[in-house]
Amino acid sequence: MEEGIVTWSLLAEQKPGVDSNVGQHAGIAAGGSSSSSSSSSATAVVVLSTFVTCCGSFGYGCAYGYSSPAESGIMYDLGLSTAEYSVFGSILTIGGVLGALISGKVADIIGRRGTMWFFETFCIMGWLAIVFAKTVIGIWIWASWLSAEITPKNTRGGFTAAIQLTTCCGLSLMFFIGTFMHWHPLALIGTIPCLVQVIGVFFIPESPRWLAKCGKEKEVDASLQRLRGNNVDISQEAADIRDYTESFECLSESRFLDLFQWKYAHSLIVGVGLMSLVQFGGTNGISYYASSIFKVAGTSTSIGTTTMAIIQIPFSALSILLMDKLGRRPLLMITAAGAFFGSALTGLAFLLQDLDQRKEIVAILVFTGIVVYSAAYSMGLASTPWVIMSEIFPINIKGSAGSLVNLANYFSAWIVSYAFNFLFEWSSSGVFFIFASICCLIPLFVAMLVPETKGRTLEEIQASIT
Repeated sequence: MEEGIVTWSLLAEQKPGVDSNVGQHAGIAAGGSSSSSSSSSATAVVVLSTFVTCCGSFGYGCAYGYSSPAESGIMYDLGLSTAEYSVFGSILTIGGVLGALISGKVADIIGRRGTMWFFETFCIMGWLAIVFAKTVIGIWIWASWLSAEITPKNTRGGFTAAIQLTTCCGLSLMFFIGTFMHWHPLALIGTIPCLVQVIGVFFIPESPRWLAKCGKEKEVDASLQRLRGNNVDISQEAADIRDYTESFECLSESRFLDLFQWKYAHSLIVGVGLMSLVQFGGTNGISYYASSIFKVAGTSTSIGTTTMAIIQIPFSALSILLMDKLGRRPLLMITAAGAFFGSALTGLAFLLQDLDQRKEIVAILVFTGIVVYSAAYSMGLASTPWVIMSEIFPINIKGSAGSLVNLANYFSAWIVSYAFNFLFEWSSSGVFFIFASICCLIPLFVAMLVPETKGRTLEEIQASIT
C-alpha cells in the first residue's frame, strides 16, 4: 500500500510544469480563479472515496501488525527457527517489492480504481494462504498512492494522512485481539477490509487526472463534478487539469528512463531518500517483533503491545489535524526527533541490561522508549512521506516514480525486517543506537532538500520543484 499505502495517489495527483509556459499555468492554478470553491471543500463523494481507499490501508495495517502477536504461535506450531521466522516476517515487504515493480504501470494502464481492485484480490489470496497454511506461505502485493489525487488542496494532507490512521487502526486491532486469538483465525480477520474495498471501488469515481491523461474528456467532467458537488462550477479546474496533462504529454513520453532526467533529480532524491531513511530508522523491526523486544526487556508482552496499539491511534489522528496546519517539513522534523529519542532511550536501556543493571529500570526504559518511538512515528513519519510523494511528481512520470519510490520503500523495509532479529541477537542495544543515528539524519535531510507543500496546488508544487 502504505503504504500502500502505497502506496499510496487518488487524493492528490499532480501535473507540474517543466518550462516557463507550464510554470505560468501552475501559477494560475495555484491562485486566482482556480482556487475557487471547487477546490475548497470535501464532498460526500470525496469522503466515500477516501473511506474505500482507507479500507485498503486498514487491511495493510492488519498485515503490518500480524507478525508480532502471531510470532510465538507460528514458531511453535510450524517449528520455525528465528532465521526462518525472519523470512516469514519479511514476506510482507518482499511482496511490496514485487508490487512496486508493476504497480505504477498497472495504475497507468487500468486506472487507480482498477489497480486497487486488482491488487486487493492478491491480498485476499495471501490472507487465505495463511489461514489454511500448514507451512509458511503468503505473498503480499500492495499498491497505494490512491488518495492524493481527488481532494482539495487545503484538505489534501489531512485526507491522505487519514490512510495512515486506518493503517494504525488495523495494526492496533491485530495487537489487541492477537493477544488471545490463534494465528489462523487472526489471519481470517485480515480479509474483511480487503473484501470491503473490492466491493467499494465500484461506487467511487476514477481520478479525473488519470482520465485526462487517457484522453477521456467527458469522463473528466463527470468525475470532477461528482467529486466537487453538483452545484459547483468545475470548468476552470477541469480546464487546468486538461492543460497540464496535455502539456506534459507533449513534453515527454512516459518511459521509465525519463525519471532520470536532470529536471526530476530533486523529486527523485526527496522521494527515494526520505522513504529509505524512514524505513532504516527501524519502524518495521520494532513493529514486527515488538513482542520479542518486550520479552527480552522483561516487560509484559501483552501490556507492551496493547499500549503500542492504543498510543498509535490518537497520534495518527493528531497527524491529520497537524498535516495541513503545521506543515509537512516541521511535522517531519519534530517526529524524527521524537523517534530519535525513543530509539536512543531503548538502546540505553539494553546497554544497562548488558551491564547487569536493575531489571525493573531496564523494563521501564524499554517500554517508555518503544512507546515514544511509536507515538512519534504515528504522528508524522508514517504518513507525511507518503503525502509528500503524492505531491511532488508530475503526471507524466507519476506511475514510474510511484513504482521506484515504492520499490525503495519496501526494499529498505525488507532489509530491516529480515535483519532485525539477527542484529538484535548480536547487540540488543547496538541495533537501537543504529536506528537512533538514522533518525537523527532525517531532520537534516528534510531541512536541506524537502519542499514545503502545505496549502499549495499540485501544479504549483511541481512547477517549482522541476
